[in-house]
Amino acid sequence: MLYITRRERFSAAHRLYREDWSQEQNEAVFGNCSNPNWHGHNYELFVTVKGDINPETGFVIDLKKMKQIIRAAVIDKLDHKNVNLDVDFMQNKKASTEVIAVEIFNVLRPLFIKENVLLHSVKLYETENNFVEYFGE
Repeated sequence: MLYITRRERFSAAHRLYREDWSQEQNEAVFGNCSNPNWHGHNYELFVTVKGDINPETGFVIDLKKMKQIIRAAVIDKLDHKNVNLDVDFMQNKKASTEVIAVEIFNVLRPLFIKENVLLHSVKLYETENNFVEYFGE
């Protein structure tokens, strides 16, 4: 079993808040991330797949194909968008980095299965100091 990782980047705005809470309660829990005028991040996404080496190509997956899948299914939908308002797979979900990573995993998993590899993990950096990693568990 071999693991291969592709890094992508995107910039997106989001807001952490609950409509059923007051602005004061949202600010107490989410701090500046609850800004009513949104805020943004320059995210880094690491997608790792695993599989066996194809004896015909020497690849686990063609990296051009991996790039196309990630960009079409995720990056094109998130880059320079408002996660809360513009992203189809984030509708009616909290726009935390944790939830974004889980939903990216859920979007990508079946697409990689079609390529005969398994999605191992999604690692999403919100800042250089904060990131989440999800293994589909």
